[in-house]
Amino acid sequence: MLAQSRPSEHRDRAGELTAAFVEATEALVCIVDGDGRILLANPAVQRFSGRSAEQLVGSRFWEVLVVPEHQELARDAVARAMASGTAYPQEGEWLTADGERRQVALRNTVLRNAADVPYAVGCVGVDVTDDRRREAQLHLRAQTDLLTGLANRGALFDALRARLAEGSACALLFCDLDGFKVVNDEHGHAVGDRLLAEVALRLAEVAGPGELVSRFGGDEFVILCAGRPDEDLTGLADRVAERVRAPFLGPEGELSIGVSVGIAVGRPGDTADELIGRADRAMYGAKPHPHRRAERPRRATDAAG
Repeated sequence: MLAQSRPSEHRDRAGELTAAFVEATEALVCIVDGDGRILLANPAVQRFSGRSAEQLVGSRFWEVLVVPEHQELARDAVARAMASGTAYPQEGEWLTADGERRQVALRNTVLRNAADVPYAVGCVGVDVTDDRRREAQLHLRAQTDLLTGLANRGALFDALRARLAEGSACALLFCDLDGFKVVNDEHGHAVGDRLLAEVALRLAEVAGPGELVSRFGGDEFVILCAGRPDEDLTGLADRVAERVRAPFLGPEGELSIGVSVGIAVGRPGDTADELIGRADRAMYGAKPHPHRRAERPRRATDAAG
């Protein structure tokens, strides 16, 4: 007949396994009381902070781990957890032994005594700094035109929708290069790509602080402006035309192109599609015609804007 394990043996074994896991894991495991004083800090926390268990236990965790500007938030999170009996996930910056700021994601649990009264908060943290950096890089790549380094079409729509949703004053300059196809056909795509990159630099130079310059696609660029008077928009369009008309250095000498600029001003209730559509139509209204003098800046403003 097989001997059966007693419940106390199971508890002892579970306790041993729990202790072994807490000691061995790379997760940052700590327990703090209602005043935020550390009751337990596993070896991962000790390595992270550069402090021994003896140095950590009894210290308020926000004073030895949390960056100064987040300490009050950490204090409030502990107080709320103890008062409500519920601890929510948190993410914030902790300081390493070398003073480096690291982003730590925490899963927190309120611990209760036999009378079901909260007495501590157990925290399991994971250093997600590298993950967040990769996510930021991926997001940036998803929002960036790889050829020019400008914001791409998707980033423009995101920024424009946000601006319109806030009810903030905004306007668009829709810029379409004139003569680019000729240069691209005669000199090849490599030269065309360099010219587009140079146009991007010139547009970024003339745009104001905080204004978004984006490559809409092909040889089309859009500048998202905030709160400029109409005369400023006209002046910006003239400066765009002047900068783009300046010769570019090509493989066999100077290359010249032009630009047509359409201006549309946001109105209450506009959607991003509507505003971009008006700017696009205004740009086509500015396109050169045989009777128009080629050296004049070509721009048009949407009358409805």
